[in-house]
Amino acid sequence: CNLQPKDAAKMPESAWKLLFYTLSWSYGIYLLFFTDYPFFHDPPSVFYDWKQGMEVPTDIAIAYLLQCSFYGHSIYATAYMDTWRKDSVVMLLHHVVTLTLIASSYAFSSEPELGLLGGLCWVSPLSQAPPGPLTPPCSLCPGRFWFRLYWFPLKVLYATCYSSLQSVPNIPFYFFFNALLLVLTLMNIYWFLYIVLFVAKVLMGQMQEVNDVREYDVEESRKP
Repeated sequence: CNLQPKDAAKMPESAWKLLFYTLSWSYGIYLLFFTDYPFFHDPPSVFYDWKQGMEVPTDIAIAYLLQCSFYGHSIYATAYMDTWRKDSVVMLLHHVVTLTLIASSYAFSSEPELGLLGGLCWVSPLSQAPPGPLTPPCSLCPGRFWFRLYWFPLKVLYATCYSSLQSVPNIPFYFFFNALLLVLTLMNIYWFLYIVLFVAKVLMGQMQEVNDVREYDVEESRKP
């Protein structure tokens, strides 16, 4: 494949994430569009007749198990296995917040179906992080904006911040879950700016080759 050593070192990480995101997103597509769940077209329906302690459907519980397992592994992988980048601290925080959100949602049976909808927007292969050997960067900018900065606030945040109170005025953990969701949204804006920066540098001719703008320049860091 004539990959540079730096890109070859990142290949296992990129290949694993591409495989997981593709399978996870495909499963989410199946649940949202090929079953009787109305959550994508009518997100507020999550809260219709909602009661604390409701049983989580098995197919949605499987999605939760997959996501929890992945983000639990990602915390370890980001800290000890992946290439260290400028945003690695933010990435660690993202994984901790996401794992807390998913696990708490399942444990308290609070908004599990919205977790499924949020997962669709969050793990789309078209909305992932800036470039790696298997992720053409310029193609990610529209996907990330559409899934994470348009659909996610339009469907998930609107349902959790507004619709939930309309259907269940005293819904528990309202501020806890919405605070975590808003933190994730801010992180996504942060990463989207990295992609915008990358595209701007390419268009202005400031980059001679495709590089991940998040990565530290090892050679420069060694200079006095």
